[in-house]
Amino acid sequence: MDFSPVWISIKTTLCASAITFVFGILAAWAVMFIKGPKIKAAVDGILTIPLVLPPTVAGFFLLWIFGARRPVGNFVEEVFGFRIAFSWVATVLAAVVVSFPLMYRSAKAGFEQIDQNMIEEAKMLGLGKWGILWKILFPCTFPSVLSGMILSTTRGLGEYGATAMLAGNIPGKTRTLPLAVYSEVAGGNMERAGLYVAVILIIAFLAVWIMNMMTRAENEIKM
Repeated sequence: MDFSPVWISIKTTLCASAITFVFGILAAWAVMFIKGPKIKAAVDGILTIPLVLPPTVAGFFLLWIFGARRPVGNFVEEVFGFRIAFSWVATVLAAVVVSFPLMYRSAKAGFEQIDQNMIEEAKMLGLGKWGILWKILFPCTFPSVLSGMILSTTRGLGEYGATAMLAGNIPGKTRTLPLAVYSEVAGGNMERAGLYVAVILIIAFLAVWIMNMMTRAENEIKM
C-alpha cells in the first residue's frame, strides 16, 4: 500500500485547518461590525458561496485565478519562482476554499448569539474590537468555534473536485486520499481503495469523537 496519499492528506488538512480557523474567525468577527444590512448580506453571500458551489466549479475558479497563465499565478511564478497550480500548495488552497464557509458560518452563528448589551458595555469600558473578539466572543462561543473547526477539517480532508482541478492527481505530490480512492477504483484495485476509505473513515470518526468529547467537557464546566 502506498502511504503517500495519507501523509499528503494529513499535511494538507493540518495546514488548511490552521488557515481556515484563523481566517474563518476573523471573517465572522469583521462581518459583525458591518452596519449596512445590504452590504453585510452581500459580503456574507460571497464568503458562503463556496459552500453551495459544486467543488469542480470552485476548482475552475481557482484554476482561472491561480493558473500558470493567469494574473495571480503568473505573478507568483515570476516574482517568487513558484508555480501554484499542480503543486502541493494547490491542495492546501483548494481545501481552504471549500472548507472555509463551514468555519466562518459556525463562528458567525456563535457570535450572533452573544448578548449585544454585553458587547456594548465592553465598548463603554474601553474594550476595542480585538479585545471584544478574544475576551468575549471567542471564549463565549467556544463550542460553536470548535464545531466549525472540526467540520471544516473533515470537509478539507474529503475534498476531491477542487483539488483535482487545481492540483491534479500527481502520485507522491498532490494525490490526496480521495484522489487515491478514485484512482484505485478506476484501476480496478478495490481492496486498496477500501484501505484508503478505511483511513478516511477512521480520521473522520476520531475528529467527530474529539468534538463531542470537548463539547461535553465544556458543557460540564459551565454546569
